[in-house]
Amino acid sequence: MNAIGDFLTKVDDLVWGVPLIVLILAAGIYLTFRLRLLQIVHLPKALRFMFLNEEEGEGEVSSFGALCTALSATIGTGNIVGVATAIGCTALGTAVGGPGALFWMWVAAFFGMATKYAEGFLAVRYRTIDKEGHVLGGPFYYIESGMGHKWKWLAKIFAFFGACVGLFGIGTFTQVNGIASATLSFFDPNKEHAVNIIGNDYSIVTVITALVLAFVVGLVVIGGIQRISKVSQVVVPFMAVLYIVTVLVLIIANIEKLPGALATIVEYAFGAKAAAGGVLAAIGIAMQKGIARGIFSNEAGLGSAPIAAAAAQTNEPVRQGLVSMTGTFIDTIIVCTMTGLAIVMTGAWDMGLEGVAVTTKAFALGLPFPAKASAFILMMCLVFFAFTTILGWAYYSERCLEYLVNGKKFVITAFKWLYILAVFIGPFMTVSAVWTIADICNGLMAFPNLVALLALNGDVVSETRGYLERVGIVKTTVGEA
Repeated sequence: MNAIGDFLTKVDDLVWGVPLIVLILAAGIYLTFRLRLLQIVHLPKALRFMFLNEEEGEGEVSSFGALCTALSATIGTGNIVGVATAIGCTALGTAVGGPGALFWMWVAAFFGMATKYAEGFLAVRYRTIDKEGHVLGGPFYYIESGMGHKWKWLAKIFAFFGACVGLFGIGTFTQVNGIASATLSFFDPNKEHAVNIIGNDYSIVTVITALVLAFVVGLVVIGGIQRISKVSQVVVPFMAVLYIVTVLVLIIANIEKLPGALATIVEYAFGAKAAAGGVLAAIGIAMQKGIARGIFSNEAGLGSAPIAAAAAQTNEPVRQGLVSMTGTFIDTIIVCTMTGLAIVMTGAWDMGLEGVAVTTKAFALGLPFPAKASAFILMMCLVFFAFTTILGWAYYSERCLEYLVNGKKFVITAFKWLYILAVFIGPFMTVSAVWTIADICNGLMAFPNLVALLALNGDVVSETRGYLERVGIVKTTVGEA
């Protein structure tokens, strides 16, 4: 088993190595310049479009509903735990990247907004509507329809890995395990209330968590995109506002530390705090950790978000592209920044802690509340963040499977129940290989999607320019096709 685990780890390191990260970042940079900094010029308009639905637009959910569905999958435990891991990176016990990783998250998010725009645009541009009125769209459809039927094999590859990611890790086991760990650490950290299940002792808190979570997820998932969207439109804004307000309280309570924290972030980003002779190494680690975490967090380039974007009630691909772009802004520029500032301002990143313990320490040190209250707030945020990710990936993986099996209803129904079962058993899973496999599949989704984005960038650029000219926003905003 160790040999298998070691092999999977090597494959994971290869998939999520420098080449993929560079490719995703390069695609974002290329699209940014082709679209003439669209993510800056038209961000205010994009934020308005979030709440302005087209009256006669085709689709199954509102643009805001589609965005919330996408955000439900992207805003997850990575925004709390992942950021802490990136900022607290050390080498040989010495912080060499540290807070500087947050700066490079911003860089990844900035260019990722252009990528996310292109994904949202193509999702609507090449979507189809079946006989029952269900909207079908995402990378598999813009690969097949945009690049041609001869590329259908590439679309199938994307769909296969997308279904695997949802069912075997990112959407189920990893998130559910995170919820179970959060509730266990708060309600029964010493496992004083245990029950024996198949020869193993589990806290009653873990069992209750598994039952409640499976039941609630089942109620939502069985209802399809409409129900997922409705729940996401309530839960996602609530959890985001709760978290942002909590961190704002922390920042205001420690406002005198904010300038120093910002200076520390910039200094570490460019190796100013590195040991003698280690500047380049420090910059390299900060860039790698920050860019990788940014990509993991907002999923720009991975191809997941356009599956939700395709369902939006709109007739204008450009509008939905702009709305989709705001997802990266909210996820990384706002939520991840909140986490990063809390950790740097309180100094929690440099206390020898790892993962969620870093953020927990930051909340305990920075919030003007009792430590128990701070821990409870963080636990609730983790639970909501992970729960919405489960819902988002339920829809993504279902759509991927639907494409693979040509819409066979009995297969889709069986998949939904299997997904619910995976949610139930998630808290009891301890096999690390599951997480590694999910990570590999998540990375392999990106390659077909990036090929399509680069192949179809001419369509994105020319039609974006045409729309902007047609509505009289600008005469020439983006580059020639």
